[in-house]
Amino acid sequence: MTARRARGPVQLAEFLGLERFQVERAVRSGDIPAPDRSGGRWSADVADELFARAREIADAAGYVPDYGAVRMAEELARLLDVEIRADGVEELARRGLLPAKGSFKGYTVYDGRAAEAFTDARAAIEAQRAGELRTADESAAYLQIRRADLDHLTRAGLLAPSRYGRGPWDRKDEASVPLYRTGDLDDLTARAGIDWDAVRQARKGQRSPLASLPSESAS
Repeated sequence: MTARRARGPVQLAEFLGLERFQVERAVRSGDIPAPDRSGGRWSADVADELFARAREIADAAGYVPDYGAVRMAEELARLLDVEIRADGVEELARRGLLPAKGSFKGYTVYDGRAAEAFTDARAAIEAQRAGELRTADESAAYLQIRRADLDHLTRAGLLAPSRYGRGPWDRKDEASVPLYRTGDLDDLTARAGIDWDAVRQARKGQRSPLASLPSESAS
């Protein structure tokens, strides 16, 4: 009689009708025991026992993989039926609503099980609005001020980029375009001591009311 073969992680996932990430999670949680054969394989007897409770294992492991921001945004959009993009996912993480699970090739990876359990569509919508990133020109337009006025705000340290994006002339390893978080722009408009009406009424060629702000280094 031919001995039944042992299975590695890929073969076990196929046999159980699971995704590879579900098997990996189940091993970490103990829902699938450690391999009982050499080379990280499971014996046929163990595989048969696991097959009988494959659905239970899948439910415990969850059905959403750990994804980067772009793929996680697609998953949340599907789960919640809302419009959300990568910057919205990053904002959810910033607010402690979607934990990170490490990184892959320098990019943050987010917890798929937490995303699957997340049901607050309103919070996702608000996170997308506040987390949306804007270039300097877009930020000035959002604040209804001139680009020169925005430059004074950054010079004074009242506004700083959330991160940098790649420009058309940047090399692969460069990112030179400052991007500003919409929530920071909203907070700035509530800042006391700035006459926003005067700033917005200033016309091209006129001295900015923000020009008298001390530079960050000086202050």
